[in-house]
Amino acid sequence: MKLLRVGTAGAERPALLDAEGTLRDLSGLVPDIDGPLLADEAALGRIRTAADAGDLPALEDGGLRVGPPLARIGKIVCIGLNYHDHARETGAEPPGEPVIFFKAADTVVGPHDTVLVPRGSVKTDWEVELAVVIGRTARYLGSAEEALGHVAGYAVAHDVSEREFQIERGGTWDKGKNCETFNPLGPWLVTADEVPDPQDLSLRLWVNGELKQDGTTAEQIFPVGEVVRYVSQFMTLYPGDVINTGTPAGVALGQPEPKPFLRAGDVVELEIGGLGRQRQVFKSA
Repeated sequence: MKLLRVGTAGAERPALLDAEGTLRDLSGLVPDIDGPLLADEAALGRIRTAADAGDLPALEDGGLRVGPPLARIGKIVCIGLNYHDHARETGAEPPGEPVIFFKAADTVVGPHDTVLVPRGSVKTDWEVELAVVIGRTARYLGSAEEALGHVAGYAVAHDVSEREFQIERGGTWDKGKNCETFNPLGPWLVTADEVPDPQDLSLRLWVNGELKQDGTTAEQIFPVGEVVRYVSQFMTLYPGDVINTGTPAGVALGQPEPKPFLRAGDVVELEIGGLGRQRQVFKSA
């Protein structure tokens, strides 16, 4: 299933995109798309049954804003330097274990919402990423295969980053990762049954119409199942938590000087095969 949330910010309603591309209203069945729903197999089953029977009312989607496909996100765990080609382009050694950092849940916006270039920023960068959404409580998982069984679904994430704040201003990466609007998510949460192999997904990103990133999750140093297993050794993952799994080569940081960092007025578009497409106009904060 392709689950999403539509409407004005803070007042989104749950919806489903059916196989014919028609937007269907889920508000008569479930209150929202969130962790409790993803952990409730019976509720998900009712959605599937209603969708298969054609019982869900259609929504007029003209002009409807698409919000983040997941409400009340618990935490966003991020994996750094998780693609072989991205490590090479930045001159970094591939890590021996996954690099973990966090983004606050309030960085999440809709897939087509405005992204704000922070005040004083000169190195705002792009990163298309596969987001993993947890559907079952995960702690001390024993294998990558077991870990994949705790995944509810997948989505497109844009891990916007300010490199000066991240790298040059002291401390850890958090200052360059948690500026407002720095995690567009969606358009859909695609349930795991529609993604048979998360290591066979194409990722692409364009800036002002120019292709910048063109990669595949096959390049991940630590595959999705291993990432979820590894993270569960250090923290409990709950339904509705999100893991951003890293970005392939092609970010501004890895380009020759002068590096083409983002400015107000730039337009970024990104997509992952089968998971949908985003488009953001960047403006000054």
